[in-house]
Amino acid sequence: MPSPPLAPIDSPLDLDHLSRMTLGDAALEQEVLAMFAEQAVRLMAAMAGLPAEAGALAHKLKGSARGIGAFAVADAAASLETAIQIGHNERHAFAALKEAVTEARAAIETILKS
Repeated sequence: MPSPPLAPIDSPLDLDHLSRMTLGDAALEQEVLAMFAEQAVRLMAAMAGLPAEAGALAHKLKGSARGIGAFAVADAAASLETAIQIGHNERHAFAALKEAVTEARAAIETILKS
């Protein structure tokens, strides 16, 4: 699997990565983005109270985010996983993840409308 870019990107989504992962199929890109946006909403709602399974849910979101090139979401989900494992700053990590997901979903919405 290709590595994420070393330099930060201006968008919450690495569209080049997404294109590589979908083999340049624009329809598949749209479908995958829509699925991710819906999944992110469900997972964030399920993690809201930081239940016992929040670490596993964050891990799931991290993998999905990496698949579509939402690397800020993936990094924030990884930070939440770590915070839960060490039992420190879980609420702060969840808030950062929520912000990253919001930004990614806004970018996805813009792409899906075009």
